[in-house]
Amino acid sequence: MAGAATDTVSTDKRDRDPNGGIDRFFRISERGSTVGREIRGGLVTFFAMAYIVALNPLIIGTVKDASGQFLGGGTSPNIAMVAAATALVAGVVTILMGLVANYPLALATGLGLNAFLAFGVASSMTWADAMGLIVLEGLVILVLVLTGFRRAVFHAVPRELKTAISVGIGLFIALIGFVDAGLVRRTAAPPVPVQFGIDGSLGGWPVLVFVVGLLAITVMVVRKVRGAILYGILGATVLAIVIEAIAKVGAAGPGYATNPRGWGLNVPRLPEHWIQVPDFGLLGHFSLLGSFQRIGIVAAVLLIFTLMVADFFDTMGTMTAIGSEAGLLDKDGVPPNSQRILVVDSVAAAAGGAASVSSATSYIESAAGVGEGARTGLASVVTGVCFLLTTAFAPIVEIIPYEAATPALVVVGFLMMTQVTEISWDRYDIAIPAFLTIVLMPFTYSISVGIGAGFVSYVVLRTARGKAREIHPLLWVVALLFVVYFAIDPIKQVLGVS
Repeated sequence: MAGAATDTVSTDKRDRDPNGGIDRFFRISERGSTVGREIRGGLVTFFAMAYIVALNPLIIGTVKDASGQFLGGGTSPNIAMVAAATALVAGVVTILMGLVANYPLALATGLGLNAFLAFGVASSMTWADAMGLIVLEGLVILVLVLTGFRRAVFHAVPRELKTAISVGIGLFIALIGFVDAGLVRRTAAPPVPVQFGIDGSLGGWPVLVFVVGLLAITVMVVRKVRGAILYGILGATVLAIVIEAIAKVGAAGPGYATNPRGWGLNVPRLPEHWIQVPDFGLLGHFSLLGSFQRIGIVAAVLLIFTLMVADFFDTMGTMTAIGSEAGLLDKDGVPPNSQRILVVDSVAAAAGGAASVSSATSYIESAAGVGEGARTGLASVVTGVCFLLTTAFAPIVEIIPYEAATPALVVVGFLMMTQVTEISWDRYDIAIPAFLTIVLMPFTYSISVGIGAGFVSYVVLRTARGKAREIHPLLWVVALLFVVYFAIDPIKQVLGVS
């Protein structure tokens, strides 16, 4: 009887355990994590990518379309409206990733694609037409996922090329960190494209905040302090607020042109208002087929293809890199629930267009949360909730400057770089494609370009060695698609498409 009573008490205790259901649903213990670690990881990911709420409106919200109107209508930018919709979409699709795919991967409007949409697409049509193209691109990718094509392509990629993708993304996000912090800057004196700081030396209080934050995080990482990245971001933000209050540094301006020693993106000062009522007026402002009527079928199809290729392979590389960093990949380099991850990502692309904020895609900044210990979808749920709160608490996000958040990207870039030893550098037919994949991602500022160069060179070199039969048929198809992608401008000229 005593044993039975003890069993009953134990059962009741498990039923009352607030983390029991959460642990089982997200398989937290199974993946060697804890609820606290997942929450910290989710917060770190949010802080690492929250800049998109402020940056996306500055990219797509300040450009007029062919009709002379800004996104959302009118002759003046609707910055607050774009910010609210950006945060809303990021929150919803990131939570969806956590609940459906149980993967520590956050999503938001993709940088690069939004700039291409603003400067390369909207100029020839209305914003509604341009967003319709994004919806169509997302739906096409969704069909490719549901038919198994996208996942089959992923399985066709050799493991060492997948490793190269992870390493390349590590260098890529480290470069993003250095550039956004102002440590690496463009130069106006060719042929040198970039330089160290200001005229070859460090200058300004913001860079000091970055250096202090980077050193603090690395020291804590070496000493195995849990929460190192989160503490580093918060500490650097506090330091930035204090410095701004005393020194009145001010904003750097686009490209540091206004104030070379100023803060990047946000000026770290306490806001006048902590809460604002969000305006979701952009939702649903898209025209599904308007672009076909305005620029013609051929031109519209080529634009959809260009958008699709970038989205298609960016996510494949990102989810591989995140899975590798988290130790979640199987023996073939495939993450768990890969089909669900790809489905959610495809839906997110279409959702971004439907909400008029450009395609939402997986963010490599999720690696910052993984570096903090995130291993499950609970971290994504935490990140998504933070984004939803941001729709009303946007002023809080605007406290954090680039210089306080970017040290996390540099540290995670190092952690991802450590995988480079897994590549067989003595086999040139795999080493050269791996090398091109790794270096072209940061050098071209594009994940897709690095992946494409790796795939094409792999097919060429394996064929040159007489091993064409060992190449997966789908890899031939993908390599050919990348050739078309790289040559899209000449193809347009041949077809007479502007």
